[in-house]
Amino acid sequence: MSAARTIDERARLLASHGGIAAALAAGQFHAPEAMTLAEGVLLGLLRQGVRKYLAIFGHGSTALAEVIRVYESHGLVQCFQFRHETEMAHAATALRWIYDEPSAVVTSIGPGALQAMAGSLAASSNGIGVYHIYGDETTHGEGYNMQQIPKRQQGLYGQLTALMGHSYVLHTPEALREAMRRGRNAVFHPVKASPFFLMLPINTQPQMVEVNLSALPERPALPPLQAPPVDTLAEAAQLIEGGARVIVKAGGGTRRHAQALRAFAEAGRIPVVLSPGSTGVLPDAHPLNMHVGGSKGSISGNFAMAEAEVLIAVGTRAVCQSDCSGIGYPKVRQVINVNADLDDLLHYNNTLALQGDISAVLGALTARLKTEPTAARRAWLDACATSKQDWTRFRAAQCSAAPLHDEAWQRPVLTQPAAISTVAAFCKGHGLLKIFDAGDVQANGFQIVEDDSPFDTVTESGASYMGFGVSALLANALATNERYAVAFSGDGSFMMSPQVLIDSVQHRAKGMIVIFDNRRMAAISGLQDAQYKGDYRTSDEVVVDYVALASAVKGVFTCHGGTTRAELESALARAKSHDGLSVVHVPVYHGSDPAGGMGAYGRWNVGNWCDAVQRDYAHSLI
Repeated sequence: MSAARTIDERARLLASHGGIAAALAAGQFHAPEAMTLAEGVLLGLLRQGVRKYLAIFGHGSTALAEVIRVYESHGLVQCFQFRHETEMAHAATALRWIYDEPSAVVTSIGPGALQAMAGSLAASSNGIGVYHIYGDETTHGEGYNMQQIPKRQQGLYGQLTALMGHSYVLHTPEALREAMRRGRNAVFHPVKASPFFLMLPINTQPQMVEVNLSALPERPALPPLQAPPVDTLAEAAQLIEGGARVIVKAGGGTRRHAQALRAFAEAGRIPVVLSPGSTGVLPDAHPLNMHVGGSKGSISGNFAMAEAEVLIAVGTRAVCQSDCSGIGYPKVRQVINVNADLDDLLHYNNTLALQGDISAVLGALTARLKTEPTAARRAWLDACATSKQDWTRFRAAQCSAAPLHDEAWQRPVLTQPAAISTVAAFCKGHGLLKIFDAGDVQANGFQIVEDDSPFDTVTESGASYMGFGVSALLANALATNERYAVAFSGDGSFMMSPQVLIDSVQHRAKGMIVIFDNRRMAAISGLQDAQYKGDYRTSDEVVVDYVALASAVKGVFTCHGGTTRAELESALARAKSHDGLSVVHVPVYHGSDPAGGMGAYGRWNVGNWCDAVQRDYAHSLI
């Protein structure tokens, strides 16, 4: 073992060489070093490129906090303090999702860990790798520890996190290397990444351990899975060319394969139905773009799903709302599934499975497709084009609807489609990222947006987590290369995470929150109306002045969005000119007038629809 160094000496030496890899290459740290487990964890994460910590420090993380402080003083890591653990987890998710920067969320067990753990659902549902580090109860069993689960049983938080995802309890400091290996494999999984929960008992964090820096696992650089064998590809190409009514269902996994997907669709003359998370993989106006399909869906997307006979599922998990709880393809008899994840690959019956990298598989298929469509395929394309025209006209009419009188506001206000489309058009005109919060705003939003590229919009439809959108704005303050973003949020979603106002100023985030306020959970009200002819306990009578609320935080620009599109456009321009966070409040209509929403075009296994949906599912061939 080398001569003992202090934590400050180690950090200074690493900084002088520009990081661990360069220091090792220069002959430094050739022997194990004695250090605390907390420092070993930081170096293990640094070895994987994790340099940013999002923290709410507590009694369970003081040792780790001190290590982060020293390494930050030498410029090796950055630490950002937050005010709520769920908000913090969402910001970390967005930082990885939008900017591909891995980070670690740090808190103690107890309420803080439970809130961070709840926020991790968004990362888990969307396949985003984030480290979660929780200061755990001591290992000596001297009695109850503050904030532990008050039950005489060992390692309960480790059991909770193991249910939530991949987890490791560092009960034994010498297991550091294995913990880092497992964390790497979860956070940097090439197909379906996930959060990794690292439990750090209070008393093991300051415990001394010998760490060999060169043996700590690095971030993997794995080649993509290649296309299947040629005979399997030939069979797939034959199915595609032999079928008349063929569609692609493009899931969220296609976002980073848009070029290959477009080339494939154009070569085979195949209409493409989108998922909420894949808008932009084909330009909005592209003739093969049938728009979103599913339980909310669109006229054209759901027409294509209902009439298709061959389904090419690409990069999709087949979430219940994406395929109408399994009955969205009543005429499909054959599925071709392109995915690298085995479970998603084999979700449907009658599947020809093409496991591999999406671009590699689609590229190999594209090369095998003929350039001229059959007469039957041309008739199918014409039918899809007609349906797309119907949807485009309907969408334009709903988005240009005049203000409607609203009972809650007691005056005419903008409809939600009109308000959302106005803000979306503003974003498109200025090249701004759109981030949608959960609820009615999100549901109308993915029907309305006219994206031409992936990641023009981020919509957290996996966990549908209220408060994600506004919290995600913080990621641009943490990112190396920030991008101005606009959070589309309902009044309920905003109130799930209002502390973002303070943290945005603290971290100098630049972005905008537009609050679409209908004083209710409109998505659930609408569902109740559709199923039971009346809404129940999904609205409130409390008037909140969101402009005054946000104005209480110095540094936040606030303004009313008005009741017309022109007034809203003016408010957006003023808000965008502010060098920091802006909040625009827009009252929106809720009621029975059909001009007030975008409608629903599919089915869903929920409420009093369950019997019919499940009966149809029992007869489904896929």
